[in-house]
Amino acid sequence: MTINRRNDETLLAANECAARIGLSVRALRLYEQRGLIRPPRTAKGWRLYGAAEIARLHEILALKLLGLSLSRITALLQGKAVDLDSTLALQHAALSQQRVRLERGLSLVGAARAALADGRPVSTDDLIKLAKEANMTETTTDEIAWRRYEQARPRSAIRVDSTLLKNYVGYYRYTAGPIFEVTAETGRLFVRGPGEDVAIEFLAESERTFFRKGTPAQVTFIPSADGPAAELVLHANGHERKAIRIEAEEAHKAAAALDDRIKSGSPNPDSEATLRHLISEYQAGRPCVDRMTPELAQAVREQFDASSAILVAKGSLRALQFRRVGLGGHDVYKATFDTGALTFRIAWSEDGRIVGLRYRF
Repeated sequence: MTINRRNDETLLAANECAARIGLSVRALRLYEQRGLIRPPRTAKGWRLYGAAEIARLHEILALKLLGLSLSRITALLQGKAVDLDSTLALQHAALSQQRVRLERGLSLVGAARAALADGRPVSTDDLIKLAKEANMTETTTDEIAWRRYEQARPRSAIRVDSTLLKNYVGYYRYTAGPIFEVTAETGRLFVRGPGEDVAIEFLAESERTFFRKGTPAQVTFIPSADGPAAELVLHANGHERKAIRIEAEEAHKAAAALDDRIKSGSPNPDSEATLRHLISEYQAGRPCVDRMTPELAQAVREQFDASSAILVAKGSLRALQFRRVGLGGHDVYKATFDTGALTFRIAWSEDGRIVGLRYRF
């Protein structure tokens, strides 16, 4: 969203702008030196800050909250118009994670103080949790935060030669197992991901990169020496996952095997024991990611505080019942706790790693 200056716009002096936002005047000067803001000046040289400058400052602070360094922020924002909507969406996600973490920390501290007030000792496990909470840092790396912002930026569609799309049509498989199907029809490209009933249109951003409208996800095709793409790279959630082109026969065999699993209702033999272990570890405040793919492990670490707090509040696990095999190959379980139930989904790769894990109320 581009912000235009109005005739009736309120302009703030540097010290007033800094005081209202909670920055130092020195920080404003630093951002100006980096080329991130360019405040207009009065005839006497006084800097003035209006809506455009304050919106840019909001972007800078939001990206810092996401974990980006100032050098990364500078490289990302220089020469680009203010895009408040994308920044607000990213900030909302970051603040939501912080809120859950703070509420969990306050709950731990409150419980410890209550125990001391009643003359009860604070257990070693509780002390470990408190120490971990006090030492907790953001798990989102600078590189992942950078990718997330890049994936969420506004994109414009272009026209590409429809004959070019033929090089991208086919099946692509992650090294961990799931398969993508890419099709083309009347000059339009469609991607059907693992477990999806319908193919989703991806619009061309360049001859090799396509994006999904309304969703921060893109695919890039890596050409082979003889023309057809050899690989597909999915850009989403701050990660880049590579899928290798496979023959249609291999894709059809995998689809048939999945259909057999769904019809027979046969879960992975490790699913139940693994879910029980993961639930126990979550409730103990320990993220257990050893058997997960790197992308899933990162997502679990980032969402661990929120998930752990929810599972702790549910109380002891009373029952874990297998329900079905989902369309995407997830084993679906109903977990019953002292204070309610959750539905868990877990998916495995062919090499025995966990590629999918989620729950819902």
